[in-house]
Amino acid sequence: MELRDIEIFLTLAEELHFGRTAERLHLTSPRVSQSIKAQERAIGTALFTRTSRVVRLTRAGEQLRDGLRPVYENLNEVLAEAKRAAREEHAALRVGVIASNAHDMRPFFDTFTTRHQSWRLDVRHNPFVDAFGPLRRGEIDVLISWLPVEEPDLTVGPVVFTEDRVLAVAADHTLTQRDSVSLEVLGDFSVATGPDQPGYWQDAFHPFATPRGRRVERDGQVTNMDELSTLISQGRSVNLLGEHAARFHARPDLTYVPVSDAPRLQWAMIWAAGRDTEPIRALARVVKDLGTRAI
Repeated sequence: MELRDIEIFLTLAEELHFGRTAERLHLTSPRVSQSIKAQERAIGTALFTRTSRVVRLTRAGEQLRDGLRPVYENLNEVLAEAKRAAREEHAALRVGVIASNAHDMRPFFDTFTTRHQSWRLDVRHNPFVDAFGPLRRGEIDVLISWLPVEEPDLTVGPVVFTEDRVLAVAADHTLTQRDSVSLEVLGDFSVATGPDQPGYWQDAFHPFATPRGRRVERDGQVTNMDELSTLISQGRSVNLLGEHAARFHARPDLTYVPVSDAPRLQWAMIWAAGRDTEPIRALARVVKDLGTRAI
C-alpha cells in the first residue's frame, strides 16, 4: 500500500464521504474510489459499505484504520524531521551589522563556520536608518545592534562586543586640543540626528540634554555614515560614536576624541521573536562560548 493510498483510506475513514475526501485531498472522487477498490482487492475484503446515502467502515476497515493511524502519524513525523534536517544541513545565516567593524567580529564568524561547515554565513552591512526593518521583512536573520533595543517583537540575545565612546569632530575643531572630553561639552555644540530611529536611542548618540541638563542643539539629519562625516567635517556638528569609528572611518578632515564619562556601548545579537532558527542558536552559542569582546 502506497503512502498516498494510506492517506486516502484514513481520510475517507474520517469523512465517510467520497466527495469531501476528494476535496480535502485535492483529488477527484473517481481517484478516491479507485484507490479504495485497489486496497480492498489487495486485502481481499471490503473496507467500506456503500449506499447512495451512507458510507460506513466494515469491521475489517475499522481494524485497518486503528492499525494504520499510529503508523501513518509516526511516518509523517519521521519525514518531517528528515526534511527539517535537510534544510538545516544546507542552511544559511544572514547577519546584518550596523557597525563598520565586522572585522572585529571575525573570531565569532570564523568559529561559527568552522563548527558548521555546511552552513553558509552571509554578513552584510545594515543601515542605522530603519535599523530593524530588514529583520522584520525577513531580509536578514540576525542583527548586530547597539543596545538598548526595546521592541516587543524582537529578541535581544547575547552581547557580542563592547566599546568606549568617542566624539567625532572636525580636524580643526577646538576640542582636538584635548586628550578627552566630557559629555557636558555637547551643550556647547550641535549634533546631527538620523530619521526613523527609536526614541530610546537618543541618549546613545544624540541626547537632548547634557548630564547637567543643558540643552543639546540639533543641526542636520543624516541617513548614513558618509553624510554624517561630511557634516562633522564642515564644523556644523559633533557626534557621539563608538570607538570603532576612529579605526574604520579614519579621515584627514575628522578627529575622534575619547569621551571620559560615557558608559561603554554594548552591541548584541537581535532577532525576530519566535524565529530563532538553529543557525541563530548556533551563533548565540558561539558568542557565549567565546565571551563578549572588549574592543
